[in-house]
Amino acid sequence: MSQSVSTSTICVIGASGRSGSALCRQLIAQGQSVIAVVRSRGKLAPDLAEMCTAVRQADLTDPVALPIALEHADVVVNTAHARHLPAILLATRAPVVALGSTRKFTRWLDDHGRGVLAGEAALKADGRPSILLHPTMIYGAQGEDNVQRLARLLERLPIVPLPGGGRSLVQPIHQQDVTRCVVAAIDLILGGKVSGPEVFIIAGPNAVPYRTFVRMILYFSGLGGRPIISLPAWFLIAAAHIMRHVPKLPTIAPEEIRRLLEDKNFDIAPMRDRLGVNSMPLEIGLQNLLAGPPAHQDHTV
Repeated sequence: MSQSVSTSTICVIGASGRSGSALCRQLIAQGQSVIAVVRSRGKLAPDLAEMCTAVRQADLTDPVALPIALEHADVVVNTAHARHLPAILLATRAPVVALGSTRKFTRWLDDHGRGVLAGEAALKADGRPSILLHPTMIYGAQGEDNVQRLARLLERLPIVPLPGGGRSLVQPIHQQDVTRCVVAAIDLILGGKVSGPEVFIIAGPNAVPYRTFVRMILYFSGLGGRPIISLPAWFLIAAAHIMRHVPKLPTIAPEEIRRLLEDKNFDIAPMRDRLGVNSMPLEIGLQNLLAGPPAHQDHTV
């Protein structure tokens, strides 16, 4: 992945979020001028606010404030929900890089998935040089609650009940790789190598069964083994409703359980070829995140 050779002005929407703040820090480290666009200034880390060229406050549904917040941008990056892309495209003429989600592929579409589809349709119809990245489950960001929430839940369970026995495939991507992909997309646009809308799925290097993902988390968290049993999804959904009323126990939404029955394995050759990013192996990412034993030690998952 190459770095931009000259300083450009990048407006980052959602700069106070996990992906947004990680991206801002990387761009600033590379010498870019970053304008942080946030809904609330108070949510942006103070040190990051000082490093940014400017911090602009705007609600993405405000047709007056948003164009002002995006003024003078060479590239606009949207790390907020992709449903806001139609409004962003109206507010600026700059090229756009945006994060979507592979949630758009689920059989159980919700507002999140429908919003991603609407944002992608708007970007394709607009026609300007732009790149939309659809990440799989993102883990490894500071404060993210995918892996940590699951680890907290596993710590309290003597057995691990999974729909379908956890045989469905998952392909999580580390936050560092998400940031690298966004930076690479920005570089392609600034380098004049994008002529119209492009869409990529970004994911880890390999898909693994969800039960293997769980075993990795148990291992690297130092929790030891847990028996994994197969239970019907309807039973787990009913149990999830009960768990909402148990103090200090992480909650699981019914739609999350349904999606555990879907395979989430994707071809990332376009990501590697076009963006030049080789993503981090899951075992290395989880070890770094959960501070488990050294990666070179032999282990079975």
